[in-house]
Amino acid sequence: MSEKRVYTFGNGKAEGKADMRNLLGGKGANLAEMNLIGVPVPPGFTITTDVCNEYFEKGKDEVVALLKDDVEKSVKHIESLMGCKFGDASNPLLVSVRSGARASMPGMMDTILNLGLNDTVVEGLARKTGNERFAYDSYRRFVQMYGDVVMGMKPVNKEDIDPFEAIIQNVKAQRGISLDNEMNVDELKQLVTLFKDAIKQQTGRDFPNDPMEQLWGAICAVFDSWMNERAILYRKMEGIPAEWGTAVNVMAMVFGNMGNTSATGVCFSRDAATGENIFNGEYLVNAQGEDVVAGIRTPQQITKEGSRRWAELQGISEEERIEKYPSMEEAMPEIYQKLNMLQNKLEEHYKDMQDMEFTVQEGKLWFLQTRNGKRTGTAMVKIAMDLVKEGKIDEKTALMRCEPQKLDELLHPIFDKDALKKAKVITQGLPASPGAACGQIVFHADDAQKWHEDGHRVVMVRIETSPEDLAGMSAAEGILTARGGMTSHAAVVARGMGKCCVSGAGAINVNYKNKTVEIEGIVYKEGDYISLNGSTGQVYAGEIPTRAAELSGDFKELMDLCDKYTKLQVRTNADTPHDARIARAFGAKGIGLTRTEHMFFEDKKIVAMREMILADSVEGREKALAKLLPYQKADFKGILEAMDGCPVNIRLLDPPLHEFVPHDLKGQQIMADEMGVSVEEIQKRVASLAENNPMLGHRGCRLGITFPEITAMQTRAILTAACELKKEGKNPKPEIMVPLIGILYEFKQQKEVILKTAKEVFEKEGIEVKFEIGTMIEVPRAALTADKIASEAEYFSFGTNDLTQMTFGYSRDDIASFLPVYLEKKILSVDPFQVLDQNGVGQLIKMAVEKGRAVRPGMRTGICGEHGGEPSSVKFCAKVGMNYASCSPFRVPIARLAAAQAAVEE
Repeated sequence: MSEKRVYTFGNGKAEGKADMRNLLGGKGANLAEMNLIGVPVPPGFTITTDVCNEYFEKGKDEVVALLKDDVEKSVKHIESLMGCKFGDASNPLLVSVRSGARASMPGMMDTILNLGLNDTVVEGLARKTGNERFAYDSYRRFVQMYGDVVMGMKPVNKEDIDPFEAIIQNVKAQRGISLDNEMNVDELKQLVTLFKDAIKQQTGRDFPNDPMEQLWGAICAVFDSWMNERAILYRKMEGIPAEWGTAVNVMAMVFGNMGNTSATGVCFSRDAATGENIFNGEYLVNAQGEDVVAGIRTPQQITKEGSRRWAELQGISEEERIEKYPSMEEAMPEIYQKLNMLQNKLEEHYKDMQDMEFTVQEGKLWFLQTRNGKRTGTAMVKIAMDLVKEGKIDEKTALMRCEPQKLDELLHPIFDKDALKKAKVITQGLPASPGAACGQIVFHADDAQKWHEDGHRVVMVRIETSPEDLAGMSAAEGILTARGGMTSHAAVVARGMGKCCVSGAGAINVNYKNKTVEIEGIVYKEGDYISLNGSTGQVYAGEIPTRAAELSGDFKELMDLCDKYTKLQVRTNADTPHDARIARAFGAKGIGLTRTEHMFFEDKKIVAMREMILADSVEGREKALAKLLPYQKADFKGILEAMDGCPVNIRLLDPPLHEFVPHDLKGQQIMADEMGVSVEEIQKRVASLAENNPMLGHRGCRLGITFPEITAMQTRAILTAACELKKEGKNPKPEIMVPLIGILYEFKQQKEVILKTAKEVFEKEGIEVKFEIGTMIEVPRAALTADKIASEAEYFSFGTNDLTQMTFGYSRDDIASFLPVYLEKKILSVDPFQVLDQNGVGQLIKMAVEKGRAVRPGMRTGICGEHGGEPSSVKFCAKVGMNYASCSPFRVPIARLAAAQAAVEE
């Protein structure tokens, strides 16, 4: 705990700096840093993230008492630099209160602007500025924000709009106006009165008049927002620990709503959607920052080029664009030049794409925030590779800048080009976040969650999104909004989540009550299908087919860079030639796991498999296995051919036999007819296979030991396929893996069967193929006795799904009944079946690797459980010296990047 709780900044000086983001949060650290490098920032102070933790440990009253002197002293610091006084009626200082965690959480926590106004101060502000309309516009905004954030004014029903917005709409309707900035002073005064009355009616509390009471209410509300529902969900999605806390930033207000020489905006030093090195952003004249990010008004573009692109998408002529929607570059050229210079300076300083918020107050430019911008997976890769080419960062930095999980976005399917040509475009919006999304229309976040849980693909359609919609946005395939620009909440959050988003589709008319959206005269109901193209902003009727993504361009360059630094190879888990080919195209260096049981479920195969299981003699089983042999051989041949020249690790039959037998009367009758016995006999044999705990029962090597003819058949199929391929001039590299051993002698028995069968195959084929025999370490005893097992096994592959299950004593099929409680109570920090438990399961793995190599130096080891595609687990594999990690085909690039990062981190 730092002794110092409050850090001031302003007038080019600061008590903090950029490398203090853990204490000051990202926003506070960057506000300090901008002061130090000469960027104009309104003065203020930051209350540290440590205080946030104190707040939840000690309670509100004790923390307010601890902060009181420091906060009052810091307010005086702002007063001295701004030349005005907080709460003073003749020369008032107003402040903003904002959150600021060390990791960016856009829109998840709360902000209050224009704090310090009351009925007396607002009149003083009007006199001081000579602008009564500005003063009351600021006042109504403050009451609206404070009423929402601090006093808890919310819609009563999900179909209702925000209660303050409902009041605004009524006032505008009375005069027949459509825009907020068309309201006159009397209407703004009326809003303040109506807002306060509504707050009193719904909350039972009066709106506070004392500015210091307002300030403490806002500070505590920001701390409280760290634990609000949406912030907790966002942290869970992004892996942000709760103990990090949020800082609170209090800054002097600067005003973008003081007339036509004032403005507010958000800008990016590069395109956050595509990664192109193009300065871009949006602004609103005579507005405050929340108007831009909330999407209430559709903003104008900052650059002339951006404005032209926007107008083209909206079908607006160049003449109309210049007259009604000029860019900042055209409307405020001097401000634009300064903004452009400073955004360049900030990117150069931070060596990364910056997301910046600014305000222009009567011709003077102020920066309110800069941060490394949220970006799509595509933009992440392009920006990293471009910064290397521009000489701004080195290759290792580029690798570390890329988040492995975000590569998943580049692997999502895209619309089939031929299908797109035939698709019907029903409206056009802004391409806010790229990708292809297709699903059924839903209008509310909780509906999106429920439909998703029920197996539906959904597109969430909203007038505009708010932070409360986060859970629904996460569940949806894509998001479509009527309002908002490229920097609205929907756009920023969708890009951060890798979700396709089309925003600002002004032609759509959303009716929440009827659950309909009218587009170009056609009414679409909840449940109707639409498709979104987040790269063009086009919206289509119905479903459009998609095709797989490809490894090319910057993505391929990044993967080549991974290969340059990585030590750990990445293989794939693949049970079909198709999966093997996909993984190889993504750079897999072989197959780490082929599950033979997945090959038995086609019609003819399952009948023969069931006949083998239900046979009551060796002869009966061998007869059925003879039917299975050609199917198995063909499967293995296809996979070995797809991975020609690369190792293919094939696991012998693993699951309990009861999983294959028919439990319904129809299936039992088919097997009775096939085998020439009665249904009753089949039912008796099915019943005899039942086990109380089949996951710890007759499965894995125990099947091969009980029925060695199964092991012999599978070995024969693998090696015959390999021999045929070798005769065809191919280079097959099979590895045969014995599953679930816990005792050396289990492995030895199976190895004898494999070697005996191999000899027979090679004699028959007149050719030999080099192959290896290894085992899957998935029983704790196998890890503990790995030195003994290594005396016979040529390699180890760690099956971390079962190893986790047996080490924890948790059934992975039943963990859902208690896991949420364990996570909530912090008994577990993560699901151990998704993220490898390095302290327990990981220590068994580390011990087994060391013991194995003590007996067999240089022994090859790998991982093939679900953890093989999870970045922190892959890094652990690299750390303990494994040779490879194996994962599903579409996670191969993710694992490759994680493996390269592990090498860089060494």
